Amino acid sequence: MTLLTRRNALKLGLAGGALLAGSSMAMAQLRIVVEGANFQPLPIAIPDFASSDPAFGREIADIVRADLRRSGLFLPLDPASLPIRVGDVNATPDFATWRTANVDALVMGGVERGGTISSSVRVWDTQQAAQVVGKSFSTDGNSARRVAHIIADGIYESLAGGSGYFDTRVIYTAESGPKANRVRRLAIMDQDGANVQYLTDGKTMALTPRFSPNGDMVTYMNFADGNPQVYLLQLSTGRQQRLTNIGAMTFAPRFSPNGSTVVFSVEQGGATNIYSVGTGGGTPQQLTSGAAIDTGPSFSPDGSRIVFESDRGGSPQIYMMGAGGGNAQRVSFGQGSYSTPVWSPDGKLIAFTRASGGQFNIGIMNPDGSGERMLYTSYHAEGPTWAPNSRVIMFFQDPGGNDGPKLQSVDIWGRNLQTIPTETYASDPAWSGLRT
Repeated sequence: MTLLTRRNALKLGLAGGALLAGSSMAMAQLRIVVEGANFQPLPIAIPDFASSDPAFGREIADIVRADLRRSGLFLPLDPASLPIRVGDVNATPDFATWRTANVDALVMGGVERGGTISSSVRVWDTQQAAQVVGKSFSTDGNSARRVAHIIADGIYESLAGGSGYFDTRVIYTAESGPKANRVRRLAIMDQDGANVQYLTDGKTMALTPRFSPNGDMVTYMNFADGNPQVYLLQLSTGRQQRLTNIGAMTFAPRFSPNGSTVVFSVEQGGATNIYSVGTGGGTPQQLTSGAAIDTGPSFSPDGSRIVFESDRGGSPQIYMMGAGGGNAQRVSFGQGSYSTPVWSPDGKLIAFTRASGGQFNIGIMNPDGSGERMLYTSYHAEGPTWAPNSRVIMFFQDPGGNDGPKLQSVDIWGRNLQTIPTETYASDPAWSGLRT
């Protein structure tokens, strides 16, 4: 079976785009300006994709429409309200008809499924009577949802700029059972909640999973040895192994940007410090020292710095140090307690949890601590993780009582709060990069 890779898809897209580009009659100007919170989603018309199997064409279009709607930047129109119900990717649209229907952005697609799935899509600017982008894709017959997500990423990129984030996965802690005796195991799913797989059996508690940059390795906290220990899990083989044998509790792991190193916390004698070690093992390097609790390390995207949480100043705040440790500088100065800092993939922001006044906040700040903004406030919300385009943050929120936690997302403008569907209660989400 030949799995679709993004590289192959883009390569095919370039070829298909060249074939599909000939119908442009003017310069397209349609584009979403995604700055600030006062933004209105762009209405976009996406008829069902043409196909010899109409139900399959509708299924692909439904996934594309759902992805774009969930982003908060697009407002896909009701297919039943459109001038045509099924698109024709090979024909130039009747622009006058679409303008009369108040449609500025139009997507026409076609898809066929045999031994492989082939799909073509064009995005049109109806006001300028011009093609914005045209792409084609081909993959094996079992990757229908991935093809739809990659098409949605292509539409997002062509109209909103930056990269999309739909062809990604989320790994998280799946929680089930009564609150006093809850089972916690690792699970992985597509970013929209589809294709859930459970990675551990729940016999021992597993928490705080984090992806490696290549998406095949996961580091997490496992209680199989009694005390929490940092483990590695290879998704392609299912192989699990303990990362170190320090003889103390190890927790809060995260990969370096090149995937060669894991930073984590070690608790010894009442103090908690941050260490790093290669994924192949060896002697860990101690990066912080002292009697404080230093935890939650997260690398900058260039690997030169680490942001972390410490109570060395009397209350938990966010600090920053070089990747080799030492000379930590405090960067948060607000009221309450700061925790779970995590650097955005583009390096421009740090997301964090802040507890203050009996409420939890999911916030963002510049790496120097300036520009702090709260995106979401509630009872017990924490654990932010970034979409690969640095525009959306996922986290978990626990309503308390007999209910369990659920996954939610919000954009960096504090808009578009979404609940991510999961089969069980869910916490500790970690967002992958775009799949390769």
